[in-house]
Amino acid sequence: QVQLVESGGGLVQAGASLRLSCAASGRTFASNTMGWFRQAPGKEREFVAAISWFAGVITYADSVKGRFTISRDNAKNTVYLQMNSLKPEDTAVYYCAAAYRGREYTNWGQGTQVTVSS
Repeated sequence: QVQLVESGGGLVQAGASLRLSCAASGRTFASNTMGWFRQAPGKEREFVAAISWFAGVITYADSVKGRFTISRDNAKNTVYLQMNSLKPEDTAVYYCAAAYRGREYTNWGQGTQVTVSS
């Protein structure tokens, strides 16, 4: 089990950048695939990006490819989401999640709000 705390959200204008961080507690961080998800008002939660626990394989949603970058620092038990060229449609609550050894995402953070104005 890991406990997750996101930070770094805020209100920015279109075209700006933000970096989200997700700090994890617990000894098993390196054994967890880490993912970022988001949920906009009135919409289903959707996948944004993930970085696997083994070999660091990275995947992105098509909507963020080329603009967002996920990374992890196992020494700091932290996963990051660098978001560039933000668009109003990126407005959402962003959640990080952990999947032990790449199985189901069972641990979730409380979320951080990202608002992009046009």
